[in-house]
Amino acid sequence: MKVNRFEDLIIWQLARELCKYVFDITSNDIFKDDYKLRSQIRGSSGSVMDNIAEGFDRGGKKEFIQFLYIAKGSCSETRSQSYRCFDSNYITDKQHDELLRRTDILSKKTYSLIKYLRSSDMKGEKYT
Repeated sequence: MKVNRFEDLIIWQLARELCKYVFDITSNDIFKDDYKLRSQIRGSSGSVMDNIAEGFDRGGKKEFIQFLYIAKGSCSETRSQSYRCFDSNYITDKQHDELLRRTDILSKKTYSLIKYLRSSDMKGEKYT
């Protein structure tokens, strides 16, 4: 299957869902006094989808891999910040477990794409 747009990538779709989930759980009143943490976790979750998109549209395999690593790092940042939210009693056990589940799946799938791209002969659209 040929992917023509970053929106077609499963990992971008999962990252978008993660970002929306983070936005939803941080929209409650308990976060109103901790604007910085709310902003950080929203920013890192958004960075995952944004870096996947930017890397894809750079048009080269090496750049795409570089941006996928950045996206994977942002995913880990979101995961770490979820512990801060949980430890501060801003999110429930269930919400925290869901964040851990989503970030784990997304991180693994991102790394799988990195491994695939590294072994591929494809160079990218800007080289065609």
